[in-house]
Amino acid sequence: MFRVGRSAAVAALAAAALALGACGGSSDDSNSGSGGGSAEGRTLTLWHYETGNSAMGTAWAQAIKDFEASHPGVKVKFEEKGFEQIQKTASMVLNSDEAPDIMEYNKGNATAGQLSKQGLLTDLSEEATKRGWDKLLSPSLQTTARYDERGIMGSGKWFGVPNYGEYVMVYYNKDMFEKAGVKVPTSFDEFTAALDAFAKKGTTPIATAGAEYPAQQLFYLLALNKANRAWIDSFELYKGKVDFHGPEFTYAAQTFSDWVKKGYIGKDSAGMKAEDMGVAFIGGKYPIMVSGSWWFGRMQEEIKDFKWGSFLWPGQFAPGSSGNLWVVPEKSENKDLAYDFIDITMKKEIQNLLGNSGGVPVAADPTAITDAQNKELIENFNKLSTQDGLAFYPDWPAPGYYDVLVAGVQELINGSKKPEEVLDEIAQPYNDNLADIAE
Repeated sequence: MFRVGRSAAVAALAAAALALGACGGSSDDSNSGSGGGSAEGRTLTLWHYETGNSAMGTAWAQAIKDFEASHPGVKVKFEEKGFEQIQKTASMVLNSDEAPDIMEYNKGNATAGQLSKQGLLTDLSEEATKRGWDKLLSPSLQTTARYDERGIMGSGKWFGVPNYGEYVMVYYNKDMFEKAGVKVPTSFDEFTAALDAFAKKGTTPIATAGAEYPAQQLFYLLALNKANRAWIDSFELYKGKVDFHGPEFTYAAQTFSDWVKKGYIGKDSAGMKAEDMGVAFIGGKYPIMVSGSWWFGRMQEEIKDFKWGSFLWPGQFAPGSSGNLWVVPEKSENKDLAYDFIDITMKKEIQNLLGNSGGVPVAADPTAITDAQNKELIENFNKLSTQDGLAFYPDWPAPGYYDVLVAGVQELINGSKKPEEVLDEIAQPYNDNLADIAE
């Protein structure tokens, strides 16, 4: 879950598809990997961490089939990795002989930016121009693809390619809302009133996970309700000084702590992981789950016992950006094949499948998205985009910041530290990294 071009609205992800540029190497490129006998007996090793029934997992499984069909003699060796597994071991693995040829990786300064700075990722700038990726993705969607020499996103060379969009929203159990007499909120005041109504009936309203990303994203959402674009750019892109005891983070920490005390967030969520949260919501145990669009396809697939829906977080901003990146490790032994695979995931057929499977495509034919829920998902993303509402993710600014935020939010959940103490904790690593960048 880890984007610039902010004041200009992000191009609508469901807009008419743009034709890709050349889909293979040039005629004088002997290692173009465009299929045929020259690729006989080769293997493309691919890692990603999407579940098989997610929108991305569904689309990429088809992309693998299409790749093998268009590259006779080439086999794709797919290895599913856990998000946390890749998050914690990427630098070590990519600096070894065990690096895959292509992998999904988290976007942002602290992740893809850090690896690019360390020289572990292939510069894709030439391929982006040659294959038309730079034309297919709007400048705003290119933000997380490009990093400067400091590893800061938004400019410089291409080190990754996103092929979907994502944002954090609110999933809700329609049956539980109806039974409790709670209406779908259209403002933040109505949202908190809904939380209170459930809590007073003995129901913990929000499913979250303190041990991984969901709870820190909820914390960030609360800060965003007091933020503006200048504050976001200061925090994410180092365009100004961030006061961690200013109104944004102070409100987030205090409100989050209050929500635990009021029973809106369960104290047991401190030890829960994202999968625990998702399974609990899918199982009908919570009326609300605040998390990303990456869950959407799975909700469609697995929720059988109740009606569900989704709505935008009540505020101008929400975590979101282009999706995670396809990156090609510098030690990849089959870079030409990796480029070809990225091309296939950008093709209209795969993009349409992604959109119809509950994803947010970047190059789909809008008329090919047939499911009403999927259309709503994409329309909500477009609405968030056009109101300049994509606010990136809280763990992006500094290497290791993900774990800092996990620890801080857990302390808010279990009450082991006061909000102001937690803010001191999360400020220090951020300011240390800012000092390192300035050197």
